[in-house]
Amino acid sequence: MNTPAPAGKPAPPGRPKDMAKRASILTAASKLFVQHGYGGVSMDQIAAEAGVSKLTVYSHYGDKDSLFAAAVQAHCERGMPTELFMPAPNVPLRVRLSEIAHAFLAMVMTPEAIAGHRVLCSPHVASSNLPKMIWDAGPKRINDAFTALLMRRIEAGELEINEPARAAGHFFTLLKGELHAQAVLGNYCGAGNTQDGNLDAHIESVVDLFLRAYAKA
Repeated sequence: MNTPAPAGKPAPPGRPKDMAKRASILTAASKLFVQHGYGGVSMDQIAAEAGVSKLTVYSHYGDKDSLFAAAVQAHCERGMPTELFMPAPNVPLRVRLSEIAHAFLAMVMTPEAIAGHRVLCSPHVASSNLPKMIWDAGPKRINDAFTALLMRRIEAGELEINEPARAAGHFFTLLKGELHAQAVLGNYCGAGNTQDGNLDAHIESVVDLFLRAYAKA
């Protein structure tokens, strides 16, 4: 996986990087972060899991914050690839919104994403630079891409939105709703509501609400 490290402490210059090792490091880090949390994983453990030296890990990603942000970026790019937001004027707006909604919820409800959310809520992480790095690596990219899609649909006369970026935030916040909060809290709030029928009904209701607010008559 040729995933560039997001903004953070840059990897030092030198010889061209071994992309296979880079991918192995990212896979190992993602696995360990999910299993043990951010604070429970060391660069030594990541190196051992990836079968490389600790120096190689630092060479590719700079530091643990940048590696965690890269894992988030890779997760978001897999779950919501750029192609999902490309212009597709022949695809009905409702269909496109539903496609994006399904992809978004599938992405944020994975064990990896839930574990990452819990990491960001921990006090020692919340007071660091990591939350901004994560925002830039994942959510900001998705919000910006969806905002651009909305602007194209506004120009096509399908939507009437004064603040597309704010509307994009509303859309994704509505999608997460109670479902994501329940998943973050585990079994305490009955996360079984993520079953397919409930998920489809939830997505349909959010898309309906969004179109009632912004669809041009």
